Amino acid sequence: MGGGARELAGYLAGLGGWVAALAAAVLPQWRQSSYAGDAIITAVGLHEGLWMSCAAQSTGQVQCRLHDSLLSLDVHIQTSRALMVISLLLGFFGIIVSVVGMKCTKVGEEDPVTKSRIAVAGGVLFILSGLCTLAAVSLYATQVTYEFFRESTVPINARYEFGSALFVGWGAASLTMLGGSLLCCSCPAKERRGQQYYRQSQPSTAREPPVKMSSSPIRGEQCL
Repeated sequence: MGGGARELAGYLAGLGGWVAALAAAVLPQWRQSSYAGDAIITAVGLHEGLWMSCAAQSTGQVQCRLHDSLLSLDVHIQTSRALMVISLLLGFFGIIVSVVGMKCTKVGEEDPVTKSRIAVAGGVLFILSGLCTLAAVSLYATQVTYEFFRESTVPINARYEFGSALFVGWGAASLTMLGGSLLCCSCPAKERRGQQYYRQSQPSTAREPPVKMSSSPIRGEQCL
């Protein structure tokens, strides 16, 4: 795969991962009511996310309510919120920086070395964004798993399990880090060395050899 195609594939993967991370942050299905156990309750399905909690009835009616207070939320929800916001900001800046550094754009094409370094910087931003998304989703999933398996008087069918937004978040983190890794490969060391060697091997045209003056007499003087 050529350098331009690799950069384009990395950019599209990073952009798709950022959009998926945005969808995962907005969706309220970070955890949902479990249907395990003998007595299955299907009349109402409960969903909770980072920003709101919803109740879906069997008739198709859905009622959602935003979380009332930020400080009253659990620590893992507050931490996941902060990590997702940081992830979206890093991914947004990564999208802008990567466009400037890609070879298929005409911005700064007179300096290919600096342009490649800008693309690498965009790839690093994508990787950091994916790591923040992965940390947020994994932290929330760990808390859901702990609350599901701990000893409690709550029946199993009244507990919570993984929601669809967690899987969207894991996929978004994978795509974003993959795209960032491809962008980071856009500035190989061989290319930089070849450009430096080419610049050093070019002859200098600043100084021209002095013109030798002819020692023979002028024709007019010979006629005289």
